[in-house]
Amino acid sequence: MANATDADNVRGVSAPIVFDRGLYGLRRLRAERAQKDSFLVHHAADNISERLNAVERHFGRALDLNTRRESFALLADYGEIWFRTGLHPGADGVSLVADEEALPFAEQSFDLVVSILGLHATNDLPGALVQIRRALAPEGVFMAALFGGATLGEMRRAFVSGESAVTGGASPRVAPFADVRDMGGLLHRAGFALPVADVDRLEVRYRTFSTLTDDLRALGETNSLVARRRNFLSRQELCATVASYENESSRDGQLAATFEILYLTGWAC
Repeated sequence: MANATDADNVRGVSAPIVFDRGLYGLRRLRAERAQKDSFLVHHAADNISERLNAVERHFGRALDLNTRRESFALLADYGEIWFRTGLHPGADGVSLVADEEALPFAEQSFDLVVSILGLHATNDLPGALVQIRRALAPEGVFMAALFGGATLGEMRRAFVSGESAVTGGASPRVAPFADVRDMGGLLHRAGFALPVADVDRLEVRYRTFSTLTDDLRALGETNSLVARRRNFLSRQELCATVASYENESSRDGQLAATFEILYLTGWAC
């Protein structure tokens, strides 16, 4: 297990500001209020539930980090007393507003910490993992699901191709995501024992480009990058983007979209 000095060193004290966390919180709130369930959230929460079942233990004090109502409903029975954080004061069912990058908890506060499809949008993931580890009591467990590096690769390439064809350049529109090869090392360096990182890759078919973007809005996962272009795509840019997507990723008349979900498990000694 990493010692305190190692844990301090892994914290991203000069981590680049990639995500606009205020905007991300607002988009998550808007998605929550729309009350549209996401199959991706259910899929990830089901997988975390299976992993918790395998532990064969009921947890006393549990922390739910900024997850969505449908995922919490699948995990609630694993903990006796739950604290739920949210990114926005208007979020429903939360115990307190807190960001994963600045957790307001004392050391050894929880026996279980879970996060479903949220940690990928932190600016300082190594630092967030250190704080989670410190919040775990001895023999506590951390489990998380987050989007990985291959997620929406088709959309990323289509935006670059379409926007560049019209304007000669492209702005970032799909977030950079973590690589599974790095996650085990980050867990270890953050002080977790028995760190495990594995990956699940889904290829989802969509009838149209707009049905894909509707799913992303339902997740609250549309563009919240700090470096995003503030104005909307022009009709010409959008048409070029959709055409590029169709040319590269059409499967039997439908559009393929890849979602890579990384699953993390770590224990506190």
